[in-house]
Amino acid sequence: MHMDKLRIDKWLWAARFFKTRSLAADEVHRDRVLVNGQVPKPSREVKPGDRIGLRQQGPERVVVVVGLSKQRGPAPVAQQLYAETPESLAAQQAWREQNRWSPEPAHSLTQGRPTKRDRRDIDRQRHDWGDRWSAALD
Repeated sequence: MHMDKLRIDKWLWAARFFKTRSLAADEVHRDRVLVNGQVPKPSREVKPGDRIGLRQQGPERVVVVVGLSKQRGPAPVAQQLYAETPESLAAQQAWREQNRWSPEPAHSLTQGRPTKRDRRDIDRQRHDWGDRWSAALD
């Protein structure tokens, strides 16, 4: 069976941009997907040649629909359903490079979680017995 159009939510799912079709539909509802520069509804049909803008993590991805598939296949097959624009690929690569050299948040900690001994030392420094709050009237 040859198709010439397919719903955007089904296409995004089949092309493996989203794990489920309902997730794809939610992203379309949240205006994170553009078809030819316009905000679509999940039922909007796409055809080969349409430009789709996706806002996921990182910069916006712009892909051109190359093929249609009603079923979700393995990733190598799904990647044949679209062609990413050179500008989009360059932006993704630049974003990856930038994030690769950004510091890992965990490395800013000098050491991990305090040990029991460390915790006792911290508590001792915070308050001695004389610093305890008391309900006594002075």
